[in-house]
Amino acid sequence: MKAGVLFSGGKDSSLAALLLSENYEVELNTFVFSSGTAIVQIEQAAAALGFPHHKRVFPSGFLDGMVDMIVQCGYPGDTIQRIHREAIHALCGLYEVIGDGTRFGDRVPLLTDSEVRSISDRHGCSYVRPLFGYPKREVQRLSARHLIVTYGETGQIRSGDYEHEIRQELDRRGISSASIFPQDHEQSLVTGRNSHLEIIA
Repeated sequence: MKAGVLFSGGKDSSLAALLLSENYEVELNTFVFSSGTAIVQIEQAAAALGFPHHKRVFPSGFLDGMVDMIVQCGYPGDTIQRIHREAIHALCGLYEVIGDGTRFGDRVPLLTDSEVRSISDRHGCSYVRPLFGYPKREVQRLSARHLIVTYGETGQIRSGDYEHEIRQELDRRGISSASIFPQDHEQSLVTGRNSHLEIIA
């Protein structure tokens, strides 16, 4: 059975994909707001993992609505949550099993238990979070064991966590993205896989 995993190119979604690959045929999915958006680094990360990868595009006009929402709220949390929810629901029409890199202690994005049950009831698919019981320390340990990861601040690393295109649109409107998104936020990008370790034990 195939499992569609939301993929940003970072360590969390990559590790989740490896864990799911023990029992499913994993396919990676990265959502963008425009078909013309280049995601070369994310595609390279997917290739390093060795799983099929798909670039999915949100409906036209979705980015404008989400940026409007951020401007109105003054902070990105609710908007990122909304975008993540839309991506999950989009995958529900494509896979019987969907997953992401949400881990223990995450606040945004994070679906509630009732939302997870609703996905199963409405769409007939299973939403799984392989890292949900793993605290940050263990995610770091397993990532170091199985993945080659580059770290850097937001803006230095191109990950697929929706933020890049939102920042660009804010700046295009003359609104400083730095005034809305938290500073010194560390991003990760997978650049390789420790090939001598094939199975997570």
